[in-house]
Amino acid sequence: MTPLDPRLLSHVRAARRYIIFTAVTGFVQAGLIIAQVLLIAHAIAPVITDGVSLASRLPFVWALAGVVLARVVTTIAHERYAHRAADDVVAELRGAVLRHAIAMGPRAGTERGSEVVTLITQGLEDLRPYFVRYVPQLILAATVTPATLIVVFLYDWVAGLTILFTIPLIPLFMALVGWMTQSYSTTRLAKMRRLNAEVIDLLTGLPTLRGFGRELGPIARVKVIAQAYTRVTMQTLKVAFLSGAVLEFLATLSVALVAVGVGMRLVSALIALLPGLVVIMLAPECFQPLRQVGAHFHASADGIAAADAAFELLAQPVLADGTREAPAPDGRAPAIEFSALSVAAPGRDLLAPARLNGRAEPGTLTALVGASGSGKTTAIMAVLGLVRPAAGAVRVEFASGEHADVADLARESWHRWCTWVPQRPSIIPGRVIDQFAASETSEAPLLAGAELPSARLEDAAAMTGFDEVIAELPAGWDTVIGHGGYGLSVGQAQRLALTRALVEPTPVMLLDEPSAHLDAAAERHVLASLTALKDQGATVIVVAHRPTLIHLADVVIDVRSESASTLARTS
Repeated sequence: MTPLDPRLLSHVRAARRYIIFTAVTGFVQAGLIIAQVLLIAHAIAPVITDGVSLASRLPFVWALAGVVLARVVTTIAHERYAHRAADDVVAELRGAVLRHAIAMGPRAGTERGSEVVTLITQGLEDLRPYFVRYVPQLILAATVTPATLIVVFLYDWVAGLTILFTIPLIPLFMALVGWMTQSYSTTRLAKMRRLNAEVIDLLTGLPTLRGFGRELGPIARVKVIAQAYTRVTMQTLKVAFLSGAVLEFLATLSVALVAVGVGMRLVSALIALLPGLVVIMLAPECFQPLRQVGAHFHASADGIAAADAAFELLAQPVLADGTREAPAPDGRAPAIEFSALSVAAPGRDLLAPARLNGRAEPGTLTALVGASGSGKTTAIMAVLGLVRPAAGAVRVEFASGEHADVADLARESWHRWCTWVPQRPSIIPGRVIDQFAASETSEAPLLAGAELPSARLEDAAAMTGFDEVIAELPAGWDTVIGHGGYGLSVGQAQRLALTRALVEPTPVMLLDEPSAHLDAAAERHVLASLTALKDQGATVIVVAHRPTLIHLADVVIDVRSESASTLARTS
């Protein structure tokens, strides 16, 4: 990422507003600094050289006080706006990354899930020092330094040449140490992603590990990664401190050269006191912005690396969407046909499913069966348009007689026909009753008031057996559960998701192993619910492993996987 990456300005509107505001305040600061130096010099020099009374210098003193007050006000205004702008920029870029990750499809989210989580939580937070400290100093270096250097040349060309020839040393050394720091920051972000991925995987699989008594096994591995992350962080800080010292030394030496030269010429009466004071006071101001750019670059290097990662993700292709609008749901379920459907497994020479054929009719229960990894869940995702087939298609035949490939339909319009209950349903933190209030979309409310379930919701809970779960919970519908259904068993969370799906059924019901994690009594409730759905005329497609669910199905479709190269040779 360059000092002002055009990708940031093109993707983030808040960044453009902030750069414009910072440029304006930079010009104001340059003018105020020059005015302050000139007022001080004109207030002091005549008193020393010409014996002018102090009283005659009061107008300059009052003007100086006004300039100082203006600098304070400008600084406060910029600081307040800088923090707010940083919040806006981070929020806007975070939203763009999240929306793009979703648009890439569930498979991309699975492959890069930990990277996206790290980026939108911790990584982009490191952009705040970049906007609050680094960018303002960069603008000041482009405004204050040239302006003060011009004034120095006007008062003393010798000192101007000294500054002109010493200033390039600071950007040169800043670039050298910056490249080194950038590599450390990139490594640090990669280590952070890896550590986060390990911890997320560990937390996700912790119940299983604990069930087998292996919950302490990953501790050593996480500790090794954490120590590596700590070492890289300390190396970055070490380089930052050393480079800061180098830049301070160069700036101090350059100012000393100017001050010594002016001092020697003052003693030799080769320069008057007034221009000498102006030059000596402006010399540090010429170098100060560049010194601060170097110092704050290291504080913002992690944010720059995170922004590069964000733009790399934003450059990834998204899942193509269809252009044809599906008709509005009319209560009549469509038929869904798998026509030689093959989907390529990411990163493997495998098609899962491969050459899948079958048809799901309205008012029937269709079961997808097959070995683990054969592509049953992928077939469901193909029905939803969330994966693109490598060959074949999923076709929809609406009751009106209209036909369409799912890949050609606009996903949002097609999803109005569908309800999907995945193996791991999404459950938001909050009360149990809130899970249904958040999904209220129909004219008939799901809640009776703000606290009580409606009769329709209670009927759906009774159908899935979730009413028995409610009776066991300490506060019933008001019981608070955590992220992912923490506080509920896996089977209870599954029944909550089924209730949420059945309370407002759609013409197409897609369920991924709905009876998994359930005992025999709870499974009977699920089977009765599926029977009721198909009796209502819905097209019901389930991924099934249990014999009871397979026996209930009207149509059983066998799902298989094949090597992509083998299939290519045979075809």
